[in-house]
Amino acid sequence: MDFQSLQSACLQALSTTLPGAMQAIVVGRFSTRSADLLASLESVYGSAFENQHDFQRWVEQLCVRLSDTIGQRSPDLIALDLKRQQHPDWFCDEHMLAYCAYVDRFGGDLQGVMKRIPHLKEMGVTYLHLLPFLKARAGENDGGFAVSAFDEIEPTLGTMQDLTQLTLALRHAGISLCSDFILNHVADDHPWAVAAKAGDKRYQDYFYHFADRELPDQYEANLGQVFPEVAPGNFTYNDAMQSWVWTTFYPYQWDLNYRNPAVFADMVIAMLELANRGVEVFRLDSTAFLWKRLGTNCMNQPETHTLLRAMRHLIDIAAPGVLLKAEAIVPTADLPAYLGSADGAQAECHLAYHSTLMASGWLSITEQNTSLMQEVIRATPPLPPHTSWLTYVRCHDDIGWNVLRPEASLSAQDVQSRLAAVGRFFAGEGTSFARGASFQTNDPAAVHGSVGMAAALAGCDSLSSADQTPALHRMLLLYGLSLCFGGMPFIYMGDELAQENDVDYRDIPSQALDSRWLHRPHWSEALYEQRLLPQTNAGVMFAGLTKLLTARRTLPQLAAHQPRRLLSAAPPETLAFVRGDDDHPVIFIGNFSEHACTVATEVLLPPSLRMHDWQDLLSQQMCSDQMTIAPWSQCWLVPSNVTHRAITS
Repeated sequence: MDFQSLQSACLQALSTTLPGAMQAIVVGRFSTRSADLLASLESVYGSAFENQHDFQRWVEQLCVRLSDTIGQRSPDLIALDLKRQQHPDWFCDEHMLAYCAYVDRFGGDLQGVMKRIPHLKEMGVTYLHLLPFLKARAGENDGGFAVSAFDEIEPTLGTMQDLTQLTLALRHAGISLCSDFILNHVADDHPWAVAAKAGDKRYQDYFYHFADRELPDQYEANLGQVFPEVAPGNFTYNDAMQSWVWTTFYPYQWDLNYRNPAVFADMVIAMLELANRGVEVFRLDSTAFLWKRLGTNCMNQPETHTLLRAMRHLIDIAAPGVLLKAEAIVPTADLPAYLGSADGAQAECHLAYHSTLMASGWLSITEQNTSLMQEVIRATPPLPPHTSWLTYVRCHDDIGWNVLRPEASLSAQDVQSRLAAVGRFFAGEGTSFARGASFQTNDPAAVHGSVGMAAALAGCDSLSSADQTPALHRMLLLYGLSLCFGGMPFIYMGDELAQENDVDYRDIPSQALDSRWLHRPHWSEALYEQRLLPQTNAGVMFAGLTKLLTARRTLPQLAAHQPRRLLSAAPPETLAFVRGDDDHPVIFIGNFSEHACTVATEVLLPPSLRMHDWQDLLSQQMCSDQMTIAPWSQCWLVPSNVTHRAITS
């Protein structure tokens, strides 16, 4: 391929409609990325065209569309792009804090979310992830993840004008809006699917469809099942098309055919049009499933990473102030690839969920032993430049224990029985303190996912008169881990108030079969009003979490790229690691057990750290040679000779 000719054609297409100042900026952005961008597109889509001329024409048309979206970008967003280009690590520092909520459950609609901005500011939130708010399929829609239109808002939540107003208000408050962008599939009432069902060959090629079961059965031999109880299998027969359509998730969610270059182009442009509305972060849903290959589980395929790399280049050209976040809930070994190469030369997403850390934290509370979590941390590689983990305690989805299989296999215990026991524990079986439930399997020998609000999983029970302190400490311990590990932590709506499960979903037909609605409650104004009352669960949790958040903002050692090392001499029920260098370290020690434990600093600390006198930043107490850590508690140790802002109760 004549890349020089193609590059020149793309530069011409990009600069045709842009004013002079923007032309120079965009040409500069494209020039630094063109070699890998064009090579990526050619490697995936070169063979999709009859000849190189047709491929070049497609790339030129993509660049024209890209130029059009850049020309529609507002002056304040362009200014934000330029500012963030100068500070590419802007989202990696210790002040970053994310918050996650459903629009309707948090504020009723987009206008209502604006009224919650003071609450977000009170906690120091800088990033708000609103779960799907684009127009969703009528009826069942997987909580909004079955999208019917990328250019419309769900009518009950507002309009595109409301979205623009909200993003502007959030930017003025120093908060970036994150939107879900579902990459793998669209709803069966999306215009592309409607056209396909009507016989439009062009749009039929937007999906995987098969006239008989021969190929689907061959694929199924290696595919897993996301929802085995309510949506078994990965293919759904469609009468209108007289074909089997690929539906990885639910029968009404049609997988997109990324072998078709038109799908890639339309999805990128749809994303950029939302970015022009002020969306600053896109959570790329179901990224691991984008490419299908017979004889594999159709996850984490090389072409998936090539596509994500090309998307990243196009975003960096058109809207470099925008972040991409990979929703890839995969084992630790498969996670780093979604952030790109270790040296940053091949960038993909800016952010990735550290789901294995989250799951191992809950497992450690169950087993009162941190050995598996330590293996997860050892397996976590250093971050590539200008990237960050997203660390969390709970989210809108279930806790899938199978991501821990590689680390669990390192011990002598049977992996299947070990993880299945964890699932049963959080479903509240036996003498468990948890108040959660199982998710999506009716096989008693299987490894059940777990659902429930963090407060419920940690043992809070508003119907009980028993002391709730241990449960609240367990929640705070997991949040402390999230805040100290290294990455951008996020709070799931209601956790800051110790909000518990919502069982009312069982009476709603469209939700009753999906137990994840157990941890998707409506905002509780009553709990919010209790947040400053120390005699309430909400008050204890809010005060405790606020203290941790305030402490984190004083510690640059907790920024995403600061080094981390385990202190393996800690007792097995504790987790201890150091952040920062030997001159300015911070040590996290957490007791993941119901018993007080004693830690000898002479044994715990390597010689390079014994020069310091230590103080617990949370309690403001000096540390002795023998430290006693209360059940389910944590210490953040800092050298006492280094000045830190006081953290008050």
